[in-house]
Amino acid sequence: MSLSAGDTLPDATLMHLGAEGPEEINLNELVAGKKVVIFAVPGAYTPTCSSAHMPSFVKNADALKAKGVDEIICVSVNDVFVMNSWGKDMGADAAGIHCFADGDSSFTKAIGMDFSAPPVGLIDRSKRYAMVVNDGTVTAFQAEESPGVCDVSGAEHIMDAL
Repeated sequence: MSLSAGDTLPDATLMHLGAEGPEEINLNELVAGKKVVIFAVPGAYTPTCSSAHMPSFVKNADALKAKGVDEIICVSVNDVFVMNSWGKDMGADAAGIHCFADGDSSFTKAIGMDFSAPPVGLIDRSKRYAMVVNDGTVTAFQAEESPGVCDVSGAEHIMDAL
């Protein structure tokens, strides 16, 4: 079962590339006392993720922040090095979007958003979604029916939930 409004985020450790190399990020500590938008993509550098989903957040980062969002976080079941490079290539870093790796998919599985598509090499990946979290509690959760579309999880749609 996936998360829904009213649920609390599970305890989770994600990774990002810091100045000294890979660093763990405790998601619960990061979101404590903040309004946060978290969105997930099936894979960095994959078509819809790179052509629609991430660009919607890069384009609308300032508008989200103007609506009171303290942090914008992108999560993907990729390694920390891929997420770091993709974030730079997509302009996420410049827009203030954190790109975090869920390398073992433990967070993704804990929230019930994992899927596999072996024919294209996607194993234990994340379904596409976006959520609003206030101080650790999910206030809006919008998931896509198919990993190849970005209809309800783009920044334009999550802004309506703020």
